[in-house]
Amino acid sequence: MRKENAHKLASDRVAWSSFALIVTMALLEWFAGMLSPGLAQQGITDLFQQARVDEREQNYAAAESVYRKALASHPDNPEALKRLGIVEQTELKFNDSVELFKRVLREHPNYQQVNFFLGLSYYGLHNFNDAIASFQDELKTPAPHPATRYYLALALEAEGRAEDAIVQLDQAAAQNPNKATVLYELARLHMNASFQAIKRLRKLDPDSFQLHALMGELYADEGHYQAAIEEYQAALRKQPDATGIHYPLGVAYWMLRQFEPSEKEFLLTLKESPNDPRANFYLGDIALVQQQFSKARDYLKRAETGQPQTAQTHILLGRCYIGLNELQPAKAELLLAARLDPADPHSHYFLSQVYRKLRQPADSQRELDLFNKLSSSRNTHGSEGVSHPPETNP
Repeated sequence: MRKENAHKLASDRVAWSSFALIVTMALLEWFAGMLSPGLAQQGITDLFQQARVDEREQNYAAAESVYRKALASHPDNPEALKRLGIVEQTELKFNDSVELFKRVLREHPNYQQVNFFLGLSYYGLHNFNDAIASFQDELKTPAPHPATRYYLALALEAEGRAEDAIVQLDQAAAQNPNKATVLYELARLHMNASFQAIKRLRKLDPDSFQLHALMGELYADEGHYQAAIEEYQAALRKQPDATGIHYPLGVAYWMLRQFEPSEKEFLLTLKESPNDPRANFYLGDIALVQQQFSKARDYLKRAETGQPQTAQTHILLGRCYIGLNELQPAKAELLLAARLDPADPHSHYFLSQVYRKLRQPADSQRELDLFNKLSSSRNTHGSEGVSHPPETNP
């Protein structure tokens, strides 16, 4: 419960920080292009400019006074009502802002972004159902505010509709892939959903196959490979014939460089799926570390058949051929790896070796220079003894 409360407090801080930022930006921008035809008169234009200065100085009481002066001569002007509503909202006078936004919408149901700000005021009042309705109305307008889905998701979550909130955040993340607040909320909701599922699994059976398998996956994702191994082993004790466990168990052993049990698990994976390119890749890597070059080549060729565009597979194949002193095939594999992943320095490191063996010193030096340049930019260290798992869907 403490963890959930902490997540909620963190979420509220992020939400209200974003809330304040959006409102402040709304107050500082959007004047020139958003004035309605009724604002053409010089007098009300001057008032808007005066209010803008007050808003920039965060003198919201003065800005409110200016907007009320504008409304005295133009009582139904939608832009003046909207601007006054935003100022009231900024001062946390949510009920007053709601009435002002409603006045706009009675005559102009789709007035630009008013449904969004109405939703924010309802959100501030913890009236989440009306907030949801307002945000949904905003999404139906021709140009909805870009933060609408984010706040719709927060309101949905507050109403206990976490799955619907995740749908909205997924769409918001697709539209704004670099928006940290959106990604934070999305990750938090998924994490909370995982915690709830784990709690329910524990309640059903604290020693179930499903719980051990899930915990193994969670530990592996966090890099706690020994703990992951213990959970996967516990899962297999519950269901010895279960499929899909031997591969992640093999990876966990491989990450700890425990090659003997890792090889055993990958061989069991191949019994389940003989052409699995991932298991063949790792088996090829293990054989290569053991300098069993022909054996490694056979595994890696099968991995290549399943995933021909994986640069790491071709790098390992190139190393196999170097070990077998088959330099032309080694060169071909490493050149292909360099084309598939131009930023990876390792292909150039091993190409430098191949060219040196082929007595082509200029080419060897060129590849070594490329290796050093790429290694420096990635802050990596090339080493013949280091292998890496495939980065794309191994």
